[in-house]
Amino acid sequence: MSVAITSSSNGVVRLGLKKQSLGFNSIYAATRIKGRYSTYAKGAVTTTQDSDDSEMNIISLKNYLDVQYFGEIGIGSPPQNFTVIFDTGSSNLWIPSSHCHFSVACFFHSRYNSSNSSTYTEIGKPCKINYGSGMILGFFSEDNIKVGDLVVKNQVFTEATREGSVVLSLASFDGILGLGFQDVSVGNVAPLWHSMMQQSLVAQKVFSFWFNKDPMASEGGELVFGGVDPKHFKGQHTYVPVTQKGYWQIDLEDFLVADQSTGCCINCTAIVDSGTAFIAGPFDAVKKINDAIEAKGFVSMECKKAVSQYGDLIWQLLLSGLQPDKLCSSIGLCSFNGTQHLSDSIKMVVEQKGETHNVGQDLVCAACELTVAWMRTEMMQKKTRGKVIEYVNKLCDTLPNPTTQLAVDCTKIPSMPTVSFVIGNKSFHLTPDQYILKVEQDMATFCISGFIPLDVPVSPPQGPLWILGGIFMEAYHTVFDFGNLRVGFAEAA
Repeated sequence: MSVAITSSSNGVVRLGLKKQSLGFNSIYAATRIKGRYSTYAKGAVTTTQDSDDSEMNIISLKNYLDVQYFGEIGIGSPPQNFTVIFDTGSSNLWIPSSHCHFSVACFFHSRYNSSNSSTYTEIGKPCKINYGSGMILGFFSEDNIKVGDLVVKNQVFTEATREGSVVLSLASFDGILGLGFQDVSVGNVAPLWHSMMQQSLVAQKVFSFWFNKDPMASEGGELVFGGVDPKHFKGQHTYVPVTQKGYWQIDLEDFLVADQSTGCCINCTAIVDSGTAFIAGPFDAVKKINDAIEAKGFVSMECKKAVSQYGDLIWQLLLSGLQPDKLCSSIGLCSFNGTQHLSDSIKMVVEQKGETHNVGQDLVCAACELTVAWMRTEMMQKKTRGKVIEYVNKLCDTLPNPTTQLAVDCTKIPSMPTVSFVIGNKSFHLTPDQYILKVEQDMATFCISGFIPLDVPVSPPQGPLWILGGIFMEAYHTVFDFGNLRVGFAEAA
């Protein structure tokens, strides 16, 4: 991680952001985002009753394992420090509570202790935060929040007392600080950003993000409350109005691949979301770009690699009489030696839905075992080596891929097309180097498409919904102008 220095002056707060490298578990989690944006389509916050009939506010929580950028805030007097995601896709602030005793996730993160703060005010109203594979239970409290050198007084936030998911145990952050609108805030709590404006702590009613994609840089990025830093962008911002309060939602006029319209954007809208690293869009549009860059599922890709790199060797070893269950370990692609059954290894990779274990090694080993099994079957039918390898290579494409079509060939990045989003009559281009993520795993580099399919039900005349996450915001410095209800983009410096 890298950390920038926080500073404040003249109603402008500069908050340094940490950058966390994406890992394979992060990528896997990020592909399971379908349920995470359901509230975008609903347009309202609902309430429910728990078992003791006390009213509980409910809001969807995103799976934030794919996020790369975090920052630090302090809560209470003296400040207790927490690492949070600054999320324009939600509106509440929550952090783990010292009252969280029965959730493993709480013990991996900093916890707020109200008894150590002289400015704490008890509220105690319970809340329940639901998300795709679990929930957070907690209650509202009030205290001072330190952001940079500024102190926001009497801010209401949620103390989480139960974090019921492995997602939060694995997360590199402690909590979430929402920068959306109060319209969708659970409990109608004023977001921290609104409190900053109400308490006249910022010079302008704007905040801006700069994400630094350079992995070697000393700064991960910067979030500026109350203004913009001209060092972080080139030229002028293109501003477009917010079309639906609640989220930072704007109109998206077109989506281009190699400067050609995909024809997929009729009345499209987009939510600018700092709380996700990827770009999510309608299935048909995302399929066009992923087809254009020859994106494959991880399982299919590793299977093809095994056939291409080791097919001839596997053929020769099978002819030599080497036991098939020991072949893959003998060439170094599996760490065991005939102790794990083929069916178990395949099942681990292509059927396991809830979690991953050492994904890179599992995929390579399973791909090798599949290749051995298929080649052995074809050899028994007296087929030639060329026919067998050709047939097995085609079978690789038929494998189920739990992580969708994401993996791409790193060597083909220079020949991949530019993609563009037309916003405010201006084309915002993304080059392959900008929309392809490189992930290190087990001493190997994997290249991942930054586009995730996401179909959210919408009501006419609203068209398909896109989510412009960190990949887009790394390329374009982004200004969230609350005073004029608009969002601005300029080329990042």
